[in-house]
Amino acid sequence: MSKSRSPSLASRALAALALGAISAAPAVADTPVRGGSIVFGVTTDPACFNPHRSVQQNSYIIIRNYIDSLVAKGEGGKFLPWLATAWSISPDGKTYLFRLRDGVRFHDGGVLDAQAVKFNFDFIRDARNTNAAGELLKAVESVEAVSPAEVKLTLNRPDSALLESIASVRLGIVSPKSLQAGDGLCSGGPALAGTGPFVFENYTRGQSASFVRNTAYQWGPGYAAHQGPAHLDRLTVRFLPEYAVRAGALTSGQVDVIEGVQPTDIGLFKDQPGFQFLVGPSGAQTSFTLNINYTIPPATDLRVRRALRDGADIDAIVRSVYLGTYPRAWSNIGRDNFFSNKALERSWGNDAAGANRLLDEAGWTGRDAQGFRTKDGERLSIEVGYPQPFVRDNREVLIQALQAQLRRNIGLDLKLRFISAGEWAQQTQKGTWTIYPNTYLPADAAQELQGNIGESGFIRAVADKGDKELFRLINEALASTDLDAKKTLVDAAQKRAIDQAFIVPLFSANYQLAAKESVRGLSFETQLDSPSNFYDVWLAKK
Repeated sequence: MSKSRSPSLASRALAALALGAISAAPAVADTPVRGGSIVFGVTTDPACFNPHRSVQQNSYIIIRNYIDSLVAKGEGGKFLPWLATAWSISPDGKTYLFRLRDGVRFHDGGVLDAQAVKFNFDFIRDARNTNAAGELLKAVESVEAVSPAEVKLTLNRPDSALLESIASVRLGIVSPKSLQAGDGLCSGGPALAGTGPFVFENYTRGQSASFVRNTAYQWGPGYAAHQGPAHLDRLTVRFLPEYAVRAGALTSGQVDVIEGVQPTDIGLFKDQPGFQFLVGPSGAQTSFTLNINYTIPPATDLRVRRALRDGADIDAIVRSVYLGTYPRAWSNIGRDNFFSNKALERSWGNDAAGANRLLDEAGWTGRDAQGFRTKDGERLSIEVGYPQPFVRDNREVLIQALQAQLRRNIGLDLKLRFISAGEWAQQTQKGTWTIYPNTYLPADAAQELQGNIGESGFIRAVADKGDKELFRLINEALASTDLDAKKTLVDAAQKRAIDQAFIVPLFSANYQLAAKESVRGLSFETQLDSPSNFYDVWLAKK
């Protein structure tokens, strides 16, 4: 085996990203101090706190406080030690050997060793456990505890994104004792034991979750600003879905940090005395995109999908909702990502006349009393099922604006319906969803495409009816270890998804934080493009 500490293919490509946060934080080089507590106001209450099962991006900014990974991803896309101190990759790319750090213990007292890691990965891979993270280990054929400190992963094919997956919070390591306890881990609490810098203390649905310092913590990630236990004594996360309430809680001192700052509230914190405003990058996650189930009528008709894609002025909608704080997207790969297909920019959209011609050709020539197009007495209607726990950042307002334009411009009824996470899970299991709006991680572009529009993505239950050429491009990109070849394949997959109108990208998302000036050490995690955990955060003395 060849020793490997260098960045992987995907991470070298991501080195071009603007990964540093834009910050108005104080430039004073104060020395961190121990103690104190922070209250973090967030937009959504996680539907699940178990990293292996959660598919909710906003849950990861909480989960990361108590869950570590084998490998860390630093700025520039370089992979760094964490729970694993070193790793090697065989020349054929099919065998990975990880050397584990000594002395690491789970919050419940259990020892992190090779058997614990094997138990995690085997548990994730077992289809009976319905772990969403299993998609990240599809190429893994077996997991072996070679010794107490060494874990070997054998793959059935090369996977250019495997280190990216290993660094993901979704493959974070949970105590085997916790995993064996049953299905209650989604509810969080002390039973959910990781190895992270904070211990899960308690959770009250719809209100808050609290975490206390792990005093034994000595194994921070390679990119951390310090080693040893966290600076803070306690972290409390409050669930504040209303924008005005979050902003008001920060200005009144009820919370110390908030995410999901409404565009009209930015002026309250940016360049204002006593506050700081930080903007994260937008390369790791996908754009906020409408994913269309093209196996269900009327979206089985390419002309209907293209009319939906082109029937509205998305630029104007994004500007009106986000006031210039978010750019419009042209692909579902984030615009700052090396793998984003720049040739797609300005190549589609805002063509109501063309969309109307397409619908006429498709036979949707009638009109009902509300002005919607009809054919054979049926209204031209497609539903957007938006899981309520995932709604944030005015994204529902954006869809409503799109809804209004499509009705006015082309007579298409885009129905927005808020659904539960449980209903969404049932829809994906049966393949009955129609349009799903989302952003997605991880940062590897081929993995992002696979998880969204690939054969194991949202369409997996009806993949036999899916687009085989799109699936081929994505699968070959996943297996490719050549940078140029992978870029060509990912570009082609994005182009096909747009040409066939399987997706309608809307805007390139990023996280925005506002905080009191006294909160120091805030940053963004490269692997997530989201706020880092609070391990390096501390409170400056007043």
